Amino acid sequence: MIHKTIPYLGGRFFDGISSGMFMMALPWILITESGSGSFVAIVTLICTLSSFLLTPVLSTLIDRHSRKAILVWVQVIQTTTALLVMVAALNQLASPWLLAAAQWIFWNSNDVAWSANNAFTQENYTREEYARITGQQEVVMQLTLLGAGGAGIVLLELWSMSEFALFAVLASGLSALCYALTPYHRKLSQASANVPFNQQLKETGHLFKLQPRFYLFLALSCLSYPMLTYLTKLVPIYFAEQGISGMWFAGWKVSYGIGALICGLIVAQLLRTVVFERAMLVSMMAMSLLLIVMSLYLSPLVMVVLVVIIGFFNSFNRIARITKMNHEVAIAQRGRIDGGLKLFSTLSQSASYVLIALLSHYNLTVYGFLSIALVMLLSTLMMLQLYRRGAHQANFSAANPQAA
Repeated sequence: MIHKTIPYLGGRFFDGISSGMFMMALPWILITESGSGSFVAIVTLICTLSSFLLTPVLSTLIDRHSRKAILVWVQVIQTTTALLVMVAALNQLASPWLLAAAQWIFWNSNDVAWSANNAFTQENYTREEYARITGQQEVVMQLTLLGAGGAGIVLLELWSMSEFALFAVLASGLSALCYALTPYHRKLSQASANVPFNQQLKETGHLFKLQPRFYLFLALSCLSYPMLTYLTKLVPIYFAEQGISGMWFAGWKVSYGIGALICGLIVAQLLRTVVFERAMLVSMMAMSLLLIVMSLYLSPLVMVVLVVIIGFFNSFNRIARITKMNHEVAIAQRGRIDGGLKLFSTLSQSASYVLIALLSHYNLTVYGFLSIALVMLLSTLMMLQLYRRGAHQANFSAANPQAA
């Protein structure tokens, strides 16, 4: 396992550092270059909408072609994009429109890489290795997030766009090299690429209709991600309204990362003793209760302490779900299944932003914490009902239709 894991995790590390630094720098520099926060907001909206619309197409491609080749090409595309931005910046040609285009490319290619990584892990590792490699990926992801965030706070004031772009060129290039050197045991049939693309695309909805309750169970578990993005928008708004220092928000984000990092270190051992579905249920219930406590005691210290535990259970829920899918979703369908779940998660995320806007407009931000706590609790109770009815178990005959 080690000979294929070291280069693979190296690829994920350099990918995370590159994307983290570059995607943090782009909006900041866009604001300074354009002088308009509205322009940045519109660019973000366009990226979100295009990601949503392209998800079915890109997810189908993942089920047709080598997942390793997709990972390499994503990094090649990002390297080329960063190189063009660097050259333009050095020649004073880095217009806001060029930077917006670069953000769009990185945004959508990162979405492809996320789904391709899940499919690659399922394909390239054995059932006994899934929990361990997924935990290792979590550790790498949290280290890159913490590292990129910490470095970014310092470098945003010191580096220009050309220096951020150069860093992205080097890191993305190293990521592509690491992925290229990763041994790959392809299990996806070559015949999958011979099925007409439109036919595979149309089959996506059919796959979910074959096991609606099973995928609803997984989708409800996915709500932990929109919950996190919701909090990352709500917490700074609440702190600003209460006159609380931004350092508390920085500490809040670091605390979440620490909790997730701890989970990544011990999750393989935990999943040896707890079945995946129960891990998901326990995690969702724990996060719901912690959010209720947070909504009752809205002090910065309480929020920072509680988010460590939320970070732990959020990662535990996600890793348990991904590992369950590695065991129970057909390899030839993994890209499209991940894509369908992503659509649900993105819709939920967009709805949560609308809720924040409404609460902020009517000066009801304080109720945002209780709102998300109740949503999570309701979702958990629905998962519990599905679990009791056996909906958490995949129907393997339905999961392997002939045209998959």
